[in-house]
Amino acid sequence: MWRERELEKMGSSGLGVGNLLIWSFLLVTFLMEAVHGSKKCYIVYLGAHSHGPTPTSLHLQIATHSHFHLLASVLGSKEKAKDAIIYSYNRHINGFAALLEEEEAAQIAKNPNVVSVFLSKIHKLHTTRSWEFLGLHRNGHNSAWQRGRFGENTIIANIDTGVWPESKSFSDKGFGPVPSKWRGGNVCQINRLPGSKTNPCNRKLIGARYFSKGFEAYNGKLDPSEYTARDFVGHGSHTLSSAGGNFVTGASVFAVGNGTAKGGSPRARVATYKVCWSPTDPASCYGADVLAAIDTAIDDGVDVITLSAGGSYVVSPEGIFTDEVSIGSFHAISRNILLVASAGNDGPTPGSVLNVAPWLFTVAASTIDRDFTSTITITVANTNQQHITGASLFVNLPPNQGFSLIHATDAKLANATFRDAQVCRRGTLDPRKVNGKIVRCIREGKIKSVGEGQEALSAGAKGMLLGNQKRNGNTLLAEPHVLSTVDDNAVHPGPIGDFYPTATGPSTVRLSPARTLFGRKPAPVMASFSSRGPNKIQPSILKPDVTAPGVNILAAYSEIASASNLLTDKRIGFKFNVLQGTSMSCPHVAGIAGLIKTLHPNWSPAAIKSAIMTTASTRDNTNRPIQDAFPKTLATPFAYGSGHVQPNLAIDPGLVYDLSLTDYLNFLCASGYNQQLISALNFNNTFICSGSHSVTDLNYPSITLPNLGLKALTITRTLTNVGPPTTYTAKAQLLGYNITILPNSLTFKSIGEKKQFQVIVQPRSVTKRGDYQFGKLQWTDGKHIVSSPITVRRK
Repeated sequence: MWRERELEKMGSSGLGVGNLLIWSFLLVTFLMEAVHGSKKCYIVYLGAHSHGPTPTSLHLQIATHSHFHLLASVLGSKEKAKDAIIYSYNRHINGFAALLEEEEAAQIAKNPNVVSVFLSKIHKLHTTRSWEFLGLHRNGHNSAWQRGRFGENTIIANIDTGVWPESKSFSDKGFGPVPSKWRGGNVCQINRLPGSKTNPCNRKLIGARYFSKGFEAYNGKLDPSEYTARDFVGHGSHTLSSAGGNFVTGASVFAVGNGTAKGGSPRARVATYKVCWSPTDPASCYGADVLAAIDTAIDDGVDVITLSAGGSYVVSPEGIFTDEVSIGSFHAISRNILLVASAGNDGPTPGSVLNVAPWLFTVAASTIDRDFTSTITITVANTNQQHITGASLFVNLPPNQGFSLIHATDAKLANATFRDAQVCRRGTLDPRKVNGKIVRCIREGKIKSVGEGQEALSAGAKGMLLGNQKRNGNTLLAEPHVLSTVDDNAVHPGPIGDFYPTATGPSTVRLSPARTLFGRKPAPVMASFSSRGPNKIQPSILKPDVTAPGVNILAAYSEIASASNLLTDKRIGFKFNVLQGTSMSCPHVAGIAGLIKTLHPNWSPAAIKSAIMTTASTRDNTNRPIQDAFPKTLATPFAYGSGHVQPNLAIDPGLVYDLSLTDYLNFLCASGYNQQLISALNFNNTFICSGSHSVTDLNYPSITLPNLGLKALTITRTLTNVGPPTTYTAKAQLLGYNITILPNSLTFKSIGEKKQFQVIVQPRSVTKRGDYQFGKLQWTDGKHIVSSPITVRRK
């Protein structure tokens, strides 16, 4: 019932919510009823529908009946099939989700019309200043914002935790009628706030839906009051406002970061599709719901989908068609919709990148030139002083008062392990030792460590110093902790170490108030948590594709969510919050895509993706190569893909590498997928693999050769002119390899003209085996530079 009590506080604090004790629909207490028996939620994927891109209600009915019929052939009756199916994907994705025994799923998989059968997976949620850092200014001249008309009338869909519709980020003041291309009607599955006279949806937030059946299949039924697309967590409001939120002045949290919040396409229309349900666990998005949301978003007529979540799947070629995001995005691009997805937060582990299908646009995370900081002043034995700058959002201690410092391991309870105490896990600190002091903990979470702060506060600490582990590198995160906290990277080279003195005498610590610093250099720097390549499922496709701001990002939030998302945190009513993760970088790219879509409404998803990739930069704001989060380490394309996005260049790329659905189907042919499976993916169920195709010849904006022999290999690419008539010349570099471009000059006479070229790559005899080498291919006409990373490993 704590949410109701906090809502009452909101009502009495001038937020105009009123008496909210009766507002039962915002209760986020889950009824975790056990799902009886051994049935689990399986997705049966059948490819594409034969009814084409504009199905009628009759088509939808026929498709659903075909699903009942298929399942009845296994379960014995149509009634049993109807009871088992929780979703019929009857619009653009052909398939269904059903509660089945393992044996029943195996039997369905034998059907020749079935592409794949797999368990519905758990998908885990993976952002004011970031847009200025990317070169966009509201009153600028000829920037991507002005040229792309601020994303006017582009429709951006967000698949996430829902939305807080009362946020000014989603106000429709100044917006005209909803674009006629919107087919989602007036569906707005959000209840009004008590006392509110306005609809939650409007001409800006044009649609809101929720999908919960997959979650409920594993966790039991939600309380009826929770069937709403309203955001209880804040994550969805944050990501949606980053992609398409309005300009909102005075955006801050804890009085830090004051500025103007805005999305990449601030004049875009937005729609929310809620698929993630737990207020505390990011792994609460189930694939059956995700697939239903994508299918609906396609049918609603959106232009761009942003999805800041991903699952994990078996590393095999089949993974492309046993992953809900991969399946959904394939059908999205077949309807000319770009799906942008986060790369994951499992870095810096090599090969940890998620959402790796070639038709997905996969985004890594990096820093910007603004920090939220506090200075730590340490005094040892009343004499020696040292000053360390760390990341902080929240310090409410007197700046001139010193507090005793104690290490968590020196303050542990007798029954707590050294390791558990070091990372300040729940129930490890002794209040008799910690009370009134500042406690030193080591960061356990990669992007979230508010739990450590809660343990420190519960033990009576006045503040916390949070030290990085080796895997966190120099990435410092300003988090909404429950007590005064500063995050720093003063660690030893070992896996877990500490700079702070223990035996050199008594130590006192002072913390300065949190403040905002601009112009930090170097920036961007890759975030340590950002997932890395190589792509383990399709090694010939470089992933991630690009990097964008994903560290200490300030954006809209849910006013019912606590600042930290801890159930014990009573601080609510925040209109904005600071979050980190590839979840935050993903909507930045979706916002840029919205600008390009507004300016070039007929461009394909691949053309938009190419424009952003080929204009990305591999240099920081000191004009040096982008650094990784670790000392004296340069980042590689496995961290940043093609580089850091540059919207002002992406809006006018000069040339693009375009791709059609046929190109992707031919890529699947070259990858050795079954001919019948590939045919099932085409809406008329007819596609024949013909001729010779190579996976390296997919017209992708990057070139990746993971197993190159000693013989020369020829790669073919095609460029499409999207600028004025001109001549481009090529240059390429790849250390240890001979590389030739034929022809190395291309003359374009009209927009839309296509020219083919070849890249011939051969290792030198001295080239080391087994290691990846990184190079670059560039085409330039003197104004545009069309750049592609080259990634090669000699086998």
